[in-house]
Amino acid sequence: MNDLSLPAQPVPPAPLAPSQEAIRVHRASVVYPGADAPVHALQTVDLSIRQGEFVSLIGPSGCGKTTLLRVIADLEPLTSGELRVNGMSAHEARLARAYGYVFQAPALFPWRTVLANVMLPLQIQGRLPGQCEAIAREQLARVGLAGFEKKYPWQLSGGMQQRVSIARALGFEPRLLMMDEPFGALDDLNQQLQDLWRREGRTVVFVTHSIAEAVYLSTRIVVMSPRPGRIVKVIDSPLPAERTLAMRDTPAFMALAHEVREALAEGHHG
Repeated sequence: MNDLSLPAQPVPPAPLAPSQEAIRVHRASVVYPGADAPVHALQTVDLSIRQGEFVSLIGPSGCGKTTLLRVIADLEPLTSGELRVNGMSAHEARLARAYGYVFQAPALFPWRTVLANVMLPLQIQGRLPGQCEAIAREQLARVGLAGFEKKYPWQLSGGMQQRVSIARALGFEPRLLMMDEPFGALDDLNQQLQDLWRREGRTVVFVTHSIAEAVYLSTRIVVMSPRPGRIVKVIDSPLPAERTLAMRDTPAFMALAHEVREALAEGHHG
């Protein structure tokens, strides 16, 4: 919320130690040109994400959560503000292949088999052929696609194609994983992703429309307002690190979901 009593150049939050911080977004704004008027997709967003956190971005359609994710991934430029990813600029992080990105749509190469699609980032890294294949097979097994290695994307359902995309993003073991509403109907992957995050300690930034999904997966939930996209509230999860699907029926889970729901409503009326 804007407050005219604040100084024109507010003091930024105290920086975290470099070893603790995976992402720093400072007063980030994104404005698109429009036929009638500019479209303000993001407005002075401040966000810090520590290494090893699982952070969900949630908000109504058009609130800028995907834009924020794409800015972090250097897929879109900032209009103003600053951004650091693992101590580098977003552009440097992309060139260093410091993150994996899972899009809403699978974005697979139709002329490559499932196995070859997952192997591609590893081949670009210069890994040995045997290593590429072994890692790709392991990741496909993790997402339930063992036995589908020789299929082509057009031979798979949409959900199975998305599993291939997730396996590809995980294959080169990125420290940072960004996921833009990757599951849809793939709720059974929530448990697998949560287990993977807890076991390997990667930083995950996850875009979702689902309150239940955000509450189940996240250590922190970032609630965003309708356009222009602002951060309404950042909610720390009190839930234990190890989670089960049965936890969705507990009072703690339901109370956290209620807090997220109220923050979303506040964003609409703010």
